Amino acid sequence: MSKLLYIETSPRKDRSASIDVAQSFLSAYEDNDSDNQVETLDLWDFKLPEFDGDTINAKYRVMHGEAPSPEEQAAWETITKITDQFKAADSYLISTPMWNFSIPYKLKHYIDIISQPGLTWSFTPEEGYQGLVTGKSATLILARGGEYSSSAEVAAMDFQRTYLEMILGFIGINDINTILVEPTLTDVESKAGVIVSAKDQATSIASRVQIKQSHQFLIKLQVY
Repeated sequence: MSKLLYIETSPRKDRSASIDVAQSFLSAYEDNDSDNQVETLDLWDFKLPEFDGDTINAKYRVMHGEAPSPEEQAAWETITKITDQFKAADSYLISTPMWNFSIPYKLKHYIDIISQPGLTWSFTPEEGYQGLVTGKSATLILARGGEYSSSAEVAAMDFQRTYLEMILGFIGINDINTILVEPTLTDVESKAGVIVSAKDQATSIASRVQIKQSHQFLIKLQVY
């Protein structure tokens, strides 16, 4: 059995192109193996803690090997709990619209919570930064009004794809599939074609992800 964490970041719900395509991915993923487990994390219905003074002080104490105060320890335990939920998954599906050439603030907030020293990455002067979330895959479904893959000039304005692929790689996830749902700001017929094409990609990728996870599970059984 494999566990997929689906991180949903659009507040538009049934009017969201990224969620629409994500549902095709999820249907294919679950159809391929009824034992697959999907956990949905709707960031618009999830209380994320503020990354306040106690939290950031705890972070730096962790980085320097110091003991946190009781207040800092409590704040850090909240961060650890959310990060443990993230790390418990075998694979990830993130559906998100583009906001102001980047990602919604809810998703950035979540990333700021889980990208922490000792939890998802480490650093030593000898080895530099090392991602700790390894052996997992992620699929990104990125909806955007314009066609940002049309030219190098326009692509330079895309801080949605570039940031998400970079930060996932930073924490150790290098097996990344990216589905572009673009352009969505077009006529009805053209947009419908964009959605259909993205759904076809999503279905195909979901099947590959499930097969890869099944293979990895068999290898683990052989090892143990």
